[in-house]
Amino acid sequence: MRRPPNQRIADEAISAWRLTAIIFSLIPVALSIGAWYVYYEFSFLSLWIPILITVLTIIDLILSPFVFPKIRWRRWRYEVLNEEIFIQHGVLIVTQTLIPMVHVQHVDTKQGPILSKYKLATLTITTAATTHEIPALRESEAAELRDLISELARVEQDDV
Repeated sequence: MRRPPNQRIADEAISAWRLTAIIFSLIPVALSIGAWYVYYEFSFLSLWIPILITVLTIIDLILSPFVFPKIRWRRWRYEVLNEEIFIQHGVLIVTQTLIPMVHVQHVDTKQGPILSKYKLATLTITTAATTHEIPALRESEAAELRDLISELARVEQDDV
C-alpha cells in the first residue's frame, strides 16, 4: 500500500471553512424561525416539527463551523510528483486520487471572496474525464503549483 501524500493545505483553511459554514448555517436558522412562526401564527403544524428543525439547526450550528473544518483540514493532503498528482481527502470516507500528468489538460487557480480574505486560492486540475481540486492553498503556493503542474504535464505530453 502506498504512503499518504505529505503536503497539507494551508491552516487558514479552517478559518475560511468556518466562516463559510456560519454563512450557510443561516439557511437552517431561517427555516427554524419560519417553522416556529408558522406554528404560532397558523397552528397547522404539529409542535414536534419546529422542535425537530430547531434541534437539527443547533446540531448543525455546532458541527459545521466548529468540528468539521478541523477534521476536513486534517484529512486533506496532496503531493505533486513528476508523473502524477496524489490527492487525499474526506471526513468519513477517505478518497485517494492519482492523476497522471499525461492526462492533465489544464490547471487553474480560483479565489472567491472568503478565500481572498484569508489570502488563499483553490487549484483546479482538469483532465478529459473530470476536474479535481486542491482547496485553500496560500496564493503564492497555488500559483507555483499551477505553473509546476503545467510544466510537468507539458513535458510528459512531449515525451508521448
